[in-house]
Amino acid sequence: MSASASAPDSAQASASAAPADAPARPRLERVDFLRGLVMLLMALDHTRDFFGAGDANPRDITQPALFLTRWITHFCAPTFVFLAGVSAFLYAQRGRTRGELTRFLLTRGLWLIVLEFTLVRIGWTLQVFSNFLVLQVIWAIGCALIFLALLVHLPRWAVAAVGLLLLAGHNLLDPLRAADFGRWDWLWMILHESRVFPLGGGFRALSMYPLLPWLGTAAVGYAFAPVLLRPAEERRRVALTLGAATLAVFLVLRLTGLYGDPAPRVPIAEAGWSAGLLSILNCEKYPPSLLFLCMTLGPLLLALGALPDLRSPLARAVTTFGRVPMLFYVVHLYVIHVLAIAWVVATTPDRTQGPAFPLPAIYAVTLLVLLLLYPLCHWFAALKARRKDAWLTYL
Repeated sequence: MSASASAPDSAQASASAAPADAPARPRLERVDFLRGLVMLLMALDHTRDFFGAGDANPRDITQPALFLTRWITHFCAPTFVFLAGVSAFLYAQRGRTRGELTRFLLTRGLWLIVLEFTLVRIGWTLQVFSNFLVLQVIWAIGCALIFLALLVHLPRWAVAAVGLLLLAGHNLLDPLRAADFGRWDWLWMILHESRVFPLGGGFRALSMYPLLPWLGTAAVGYAFAPVLLRPAEERRRVALTLGAATLAVFLVLRLTGLYGDPAPRVPIAEAGWSAGLLSILNCEKYPPSLLFLCMTLGPLLLALGALPDLRSPLARAVTTFGRVPMLFYVVHLYVIHVLAIAWVVATTPDRTQGPAFPLPAIYAVTLLVLLLLYPLCHWFAALKARRKDAWLTYL
């Protein structure tokens, strides 16, 4: 990230001096496109959750099709969180002061946390009331935005340093366990260890997305964002260099087993070529290891550098999804869940058993979900383009 950190700190300059009526920068199509692309992958992952066989292990390296279906969706969360940091920087470039940026990040972060425990939770469970909460990706993004609200008051090089420290260093904390912290064990689970912990009053929570690496991912995204505003050739050179370096770190550390993931790969000599190669990609997501993040952020950086102008109808459709991420996220959960229930009611006498679709059928259902959602997303994206109401920035 040092290449981008050497650029003039335009976020700080605009935050302190940009006039309120400064012209808005145009949207960056490649950011919306990549966000939309991983949203399609996210829909595939969640369709598999609801329609796939419950006893299937998506990390089983002896089942290549299932493993790769799950693996390709690993790009979703890192891309969402990284681009949340990018978007925070770009928000400041549209004539906002540092105080306005801070307020926006705080309020949007809190709003996302509220959504996680209300509309998103209900979408997953279809239960209005529950004594079990799952701290998932929307929670992590909300906390990351609140964290950024503090970091944006630092020079951008310092934001990059904090982000890289969290990304590269959090696996050094793996030997520590929640039990080592006594009555503060819940805090350690929120920060670093994916576990269930009591909240009191009969409530429990699962920390599925421990925060430390996700906070670092958002900070690195914020620090990288100015690269996207540079002239095309410079943007391309910096992004491709950083992406290639990130993938090189992944390959060196993964192949040598020196550091960066709690589970070593299975040697090809033991597992065979197919399983051995897939084992290289089988990195830990909960919490995301350094190698998991290098494996997913490296290609994202390459795409940000290499993507050409996106003018085809298909690219425009994908970009439309990327312009309304929160609407898509909330609504797609309800659509997939209701479709799964409808299938069970229509076809299965035993209503306690969910669907167990093969992979081709899961892909087909995912396409159906996207077709059902596109008209709503297209309408809302057009509404956001026409109107500048403040509340629309929260959706």
